[in-house]
Amino acid sequence: MAVMSVNRIKEHMILPVPERKPVSFTFDGKKLASYEGEVISSALIANGIHIFSRHHKDGSPQGIFCANGQCAQCTVMAGGAPVKACMTPVAPGLKVETVKGLPQIGGADGKPVFEGPAEHEPDALIIGGGPAGLAAAIELGKLGLQVILLDDKHRLGGKLVLQTHKFFGSVEDCHAGTRGIDIASKLEDELAQYPSVKVWLNTFAAAVFSDKKIGAIKDGRYHLVKPRALLVAAGAREKSLPFSGNTLPGVYGAGAFQTLVNRDLVIPCKRLFIMGGGNVGLIAAYHAIQAGIEVAGLVEALPEAGGYKVHADKIARLGVPLLTSHTVLSANGREKLESVTVAAVDRHFQPVRGTEKTFKVDTLLVAVGLNPCNELYLQAKDYGMNVRAAGDAEEIAEASAAMFGGRIAGAETAGSLGCGCGEPPAQWRAKLDVLKSRPGKTHAPAQTAPEGGIRPVFHCRQEIPCNPCVSVCPKKAIKLRGESITSLPYFDGECVGCLRCVAICPGLAVTVVDFRADENYPTVYLAFEISRGALKKGGFARVTGCEGAELGNAEIVDVREMKAHNTVIAGVKVEKALAAKVAGLRLYDWEKESPLATEIPPDASDSVIICRCERVTLGEIRRMIRAGARDFNALKAALRCCMGSCGGKTCQSLILAAFKSEGVNPGDITLNTRRPLEIEIPLSAFCNAGPGTGKVKPPLDSGNF
Repeated sequence: MAVMSVNRIKEHMILPVPERKPVSFTFDGKKLASYEGEVISSALIANGIHIFSRHHKDGSPQGIFCANGQCAQCTVMAGGAPVKACMTPVAPGLKVETVKGLPQIGGADGKPVFEGPAEHEPDALIIGGGPAGLAAAIELGKLGLQVILLDDKHRLGGKLVLQTHKFFGSVEDCHAGTRGIDIASKLEDELAQYPSVKVWLNTFAAAVFSDKKIGAIKDGRYHLVKPRALLVAAGAREKSLPFSGNTLPGVYGAGAFQTLVNRDLVIPCKRLFIMGGGNVGLIAAYHAIQAGIEVAGLVEALPEAGGYKVHADKIARLGVPLLTSHTVLSANGREKLESVTVAAVDRHFQPVRGTEKTFKVDTLLVAVGLNPCNELYLQAKDYGMNVRAAGDAEEIAEASAAMFGGRIAGAETAGSLGCGCGEPPAQWRAKLDVLKSRPGKTHAPAQTAPEGGIRPVFHCRQEIPCNPCVSVCPKKAIKLRGESITSLPYFDGECVGCLRCVAICPGLAVTVVDFRADENYPTVYLAFEISRGALKKGGFARVTGCEGAELGNAEIVDVREMKAHNTVIAGVKVEKALAAKVAGLRLYDWEKESPLATEIPPDASDSVIICRCERVTLGEIRRMIRAGARDFNALKAALRCCMGSCGGKTCQSLILAAFKSEGVNPGDITLNTRRPLEIEIPLSAFCNAGPGTGKVKPPLDSGNF
């Protein structure tokens, strides 16, 4: 057995570190260690390997980007076949190799055996087992409808299984105040109560056909499903942006990072930088710090972060530089990322020369938004199927909205089948609109210093859908200033010092100030989620204000474990004048950025890669557009963009942006001809070919439906 790699999380504040069975495999002949069931990409990165292959066109190094099966940048040879490393588990003794040039696939030994596909006719098929798909399946299961719920991962939950933070929204509608990883388990346990719902894991929905059948690959076997209703809840894929070095190993999506750190417990880097100040980028920064990874900074092109202010405040209190009105100019390095150069942007989002800064980092997380995985929905709609979309496949929003939206889609699907109570109640849609809403008005601080006794202090100033503190207060003394859950909370009544409001707050934006022991030096209780054991009673820590301003050192007089919320609460003793201002603790001093080494060439943008699969540059696309090209299919024929393994999933939005930058009217653009298959499938899969005598076997048993 190879020695287990050191790039693994041994202890985590939130996540359990389970015992796992070690296995070994080889990569380019070298014996490496992994765990049973771990995907190849995580195993390689845990072993310090970030370059998986070489592109056949120019020999450029290839690593991960999405870690979600949506691109093909992580392709390796495994067992003699090209596979996506992020979707293929390690097996004992598996031979994994670098792809050099175009993959060479050997022929099968002997004559193959052919089996026809199993066929199924359930009431409903749900594609995607994330928050929306799970919620919809539960609604249909309650009615006893025959449902197949399929997902391409080894467990249900979708992106919930990557989320260690507590969710916003309302407790009764979407488990607000509960961590995403725990919500996934709750939904999975609830679904298990309904035996009419069959769960297919490790299953890929490949295509929708004109006869209203869906082709699916389940554990390597081909199935055809003809449902009376189809619900697509396939989630979203990460966007990219065109900048120099954007395909270097070490540059990848924030979701890929969360997969490595929070699902697979792999430490992929030492020091990272983040591009994008939405909730995904802000949360990724927080997750990195929880894993012991230094965050050198975060840039956002807009004048302020687009995510929830409480998320931005959390990382500011931990000392992460948040540079608004900035963008990434280049990711620098030869074989792997070595540094990132950023610059300020003007009101037209153009870089301001002279403002460049270079950060020495080994990883850049791209968190610049998501595109819906809605291809199967659009195809089914074209074929006139009884189809709906839910979650991010319908509209990009928070997972709390996806859960409630899935519930509505499940009820609508049942109604279309003549079951349930028909149209969902109007108030459901009103709640969904609130959960989907963008952050509202940010109010000026209005904290008044407590004069005595004990009471909560609220550091949330932005109107967002969130009310767990109201729901958890045993005395109902926390109230909202308006009828909507986007209203800010206030305190009116008796506080018993239970600290539940502190423990449940998703934004870590509630503290409790207690004067009862000392009227001049009260104790401020606040949540701490970075490292269990880092705070010791009798020690000292730097305290910060809501937005990260340092307020001095304070003695830690109390440390409590709130097991119901898996949160540590620290009590710090401060001067009375600071009591209402203290909102967080800072334990780290980050390394400052290095000076800019070289000026960025002004024409570097033409060499930026747009199509990852075929290494097509922005300059090549611009020249075609300027020559009159308005049809994606013409671009494909001339340049091969959108012809790679991902089928244009990662580059189509970038090409559309190139058309826009060249002043082309969107109405003049002809989009890609949609591929019949949405994923790469070996032809042998359609007839379930396997080694044997060459005899044709009857169709597989289709089961109950």
